[in-house]
Amino acid sequence: MYSFFIIFTILNFFTQEIKIFESRKIEHNAFKVGERLLYDVKYKFIKVGEAEVSIPEIIEYNGRKCYKAVFRVWSLPFFSIFYKVDDRYETYIDVEGIYPWRFEQRIREGNYKHDFFAEFDHINLLAKTSEGIYPIPRYAQDVFSAFYYARTQDYSDKRVGERVKLENFYKNRTYPLEIKYLGKQTVKVKAGTFNCVVVEPLIVEGGLFKAKGRFLLWITDDDKKIPVKMNAEIPIGSIDGELREFYGIEKINAKID
Repeated sequence: MYSFFIIFTILNFFTQEIKIFESRKIEHNAFKVGERLLYDVKYKFIKVGEAEVSIPEIIEYNGRKCYKAVFRVWSLPFFSIFYKVDDRYETYIDVEGIYPWRFEQRIREGNYKHDFFAEFDHINLLAKTSEGIYPIPRYAQDVFSAFYYARTQDYSDKRVGERVKLENFYKNRTYPLEIKYLGKQTVKVKAGTFNCVVVEPLIVEGGLFKAKGRFLLWITDDDKKIPVKMNAEIPIGSIDGELREFYGIEKINAKID
């Protein structure tokens, strides 16, 4: 009888683990491994830096296939004399469910420096970070993985002002993160002219710059949703990231020249 109880307990434990491991599935054509986007970073119409957003590979992490996504932004030498920027973000995004398993952040902006990492335990709903262990809701995002999640959304039937809601974990707590739909615009950058959807991630903490105000994002109005332009307010004003080159993308239907 005792042996039967032990076997039942073990089977029950593994059954619970299997249930917890079940992941959502998000179907999309927005991005894939090999995508590489290069940007000119401008301050008051002057190029002061460059940025790169890429998915160099798919890795296995915690038994799951993940996109390894990397964001880097750095200032050019002449601008670094006044305000040096050298930031790097890296996230491992679940291929099937588009949520993160690991996030790393290295910020160097002027005199401001900050390093942070988080391991997302979506089984026990915990974030194990460089600053402690904290509870998280199911499918919590980091700010960089949220950038990719935003690209999987359908904006075709959105009304101006309508919002996509998700949860963004950073430092020691989870913040509500809403992506506000602002409408459509045609944008011309070095990579071409594009029909775009304009969205505003309403980020409380952990932005892709040490932002103090709005962050606007122009993405192509097609199934790829390529980020064409970014505008962020930083401590010394406002900067723009404009798409210069792109690789690993077969076709962008929204390109009009």
